[in-house]
Amino acid sequence: MAVTRRRKQPEDEVQQPPDTKPDEDDDKEEKALKKSKTKNYSCLDNCCWFVGCVCTAWWLLLFLYNAMPASFPQFVTEAITGPMPDPPGVKCLKEGLKVKHPVVFVPGIVTGGLELWEGHQCMDGLFRKRLWGGTFGEVYKRPSCWVQHMSLDNKTGMDPPGIRVRPVSGLVAADYFAPGYFVWAVLIANLARVGYEEKNMYMAAYDWRLSFQNTEVRDQSLSRIKSNIELMVATNGGNKAVVIPHSMGVIYFLHFMKWVEAPAPMGGGGGPDWCAKHIKAVMNIGGPFLGVPKAVAGLFSAEAKDIASARALAPGVLDSDLFQIQTLQHLMRMSRTWDSTMSMIPKGGDTIWGGLDWSPEEGYCPSKRKNGKNVTENESTNQECEATHANYGRMVSFGRDVAEAQSSEIERIEFRGAVKGNSVANHTCRDVWTEYHDMGFGGIKAVAEYKVYTADDPKYEHYKYWSNPLETKLPNAPDMEIYSMYGVGIPTERAYIYKLTPAAECYIPFRIDASAKDKNEDCCLKDGVYTVDGDETVPALSAGFMCAKGWRGKTRFNPSGIKTHIREYDHNPPSNFLEGRGTLSGAHVDIMGNFQLIEDVIRVAAGATGEELGGDQVYTGIFDWSEKINLKL
Repeated sequence: MAVTRRRKQPEDEVQQPPDTKPDEDDDKEEKALKKSKTKNYSCLDNCCWFVGCVCTAWWLLLFLYNAMPASFPQFVTEAITGPMPDPPGVKCLKEGLKVKHPVVFVPGIVTGGLELWEGHQCMDGLFRKRLWGGTFGEVYKRPSCWVQHMSLDNKTGMDPPGIRVRPVSGLVAADYFAPGYFVWAVLIANLARVGYEEKNMYMAAYDWRLSFQNTEVRDQSLSRIKSNIELMVATNGGNKAVVIPHSMGVIYFLHFMKWVEAPAPMGGGGGPDWCAKHIKAVMNIGGPFLGVPKAVAGLFSAEAKDIASARALAPGVLDSDLFQIQTLQHLMRMSRTWDSTMSMIPKGGDTIWGGLDWSPEEGYCPSKRKNGKNVTENESTNQECEATHANYGRMVSFGRDVAEAQSSEIERIEFRGAVKGNSVANHTCRDVWTEYHDMGFGGIKAVAEYKVYTADDPKYEHYKYWSNPLETKLPNAPDMEIYSMYGVGIPTERAYIYKLTPAAECYIPFRIDASAKDKNEDCCLKDGVYTVDGDETVPALSAGFMCAKGWRGKTRFNPSGIKTHIREYDHNPPSNFLEGRGTLSGAHVDIMGNFQLIEDVIRVAAGATGEELGGDQVYTGIFDWSEKINLKL
């Protein structure tokens, strides 16, 4: 028989009746204790946590990206889109193409690296570190010091006292603009596949901030190009060089061809037949032969379409007085010290770019170009631009009503004799002082009341305008070839609608009116900017006119009849993120990775002619636009 024993209660244990409730004071004390243990997070704490999470995720993704096999992105891309074509170098190698002509690369304003050789105390420890074309870490750490060292002396156009910034030398000067962002690297790698190496490839680096002639005065850059081309021709069996300039490098090399012929000391003393002896072809990529309207906006208000759009989304941030940032004002002061920026100003005046009532691209509408083809009027009826007949010749207009009005209806007040009035800014703005502050309120208002501006047409005789194709002649080299190779199919800035901003001490008084736009997003007016066909930076008219008409055949600009070819590459953006910047891109810098362009370059370097490439390859109305330009040839 089971016996149940009852456990004896300890004497100190006090039993409470089951219906007894905890003491009210003990309950409050327990809640207070829990509350004291719970931490209250402020907005700053939340922000720090958020930034920490973003940084952790970023570094994790970066680690995984660097840890994955190099072929993984291509494997995933091919799994989605199918097998990728062979790179141009592999394709040409399979066809038996080999090294023949040495090649010379001439970088542009973005693609040439600059490094520090001497600086002020704020740049201690940065000897031979890149200030341009690198990680840009110094921009974030010491922005004011960086601006000071990247600026030139306004009086001499050279280095300020105590500062020496020089171009990086070698192929590394412009293979990558920033880590992972290629410029010349893809082209160099594909040339290497058919046998090219550093002994027959040369990067003609120069300080793109200086005026073209001053690159010779200070660094002897033009002499270095001349001697290196001569050396490469001599050590490659006498085969002439193929020169490949990009962007501003195009007009820099145009200046070189005049300089090398001219007698010393102003020129290189090579004589009138130097180019004929040493150059097989000049393959210009994205060349702003006649300038770019974007340069006008940069000098006028230190902005372009992208910045105007950003301002519309976040008013007052870029030129805010908060923390004395005033980003655009600092950029304006710095860029206006660079003499080279003036070489990008549109050339040819009303004759080339149009006047108040006409322009070569009149009637152009982005919706009429689809997949590299010009569709008919009937096919595009439903997508016509609200402003199809945009007055592109009016490069700067104050107000949309002025941009679209008949010229007879525009009342213009001459601003050059306007009374300046009181100064705009006081001493607190000296760090971001611009010419606008000296003009006074009266002068600024008069500029806006002039209403509309077209391209100027000055007459040039000075050597610094050797880079102007409308003022110089091509060399006497009938066997040489010149190519204009550029992307198309991307809306490119052509004319601007401006507004006068409210007066403020440190502000830039003029601003692109981002509220001016067409109802149809496919049309040519968006965010205060009229666009035409081009590569997003250089309009097709600027890149193609000289080879389409100005230099075609024997003209006063091309007396020896050098053969010219236009090679347009229609923009086809990447289909997915893993494809990177695309192998069919027509964008101004991304085109350097365009497989078709690279293949054309390799074939010419291997000995092919323009006719063997297929002659002209055109998607735009460049020949029609050129015929509208009444220029004496």
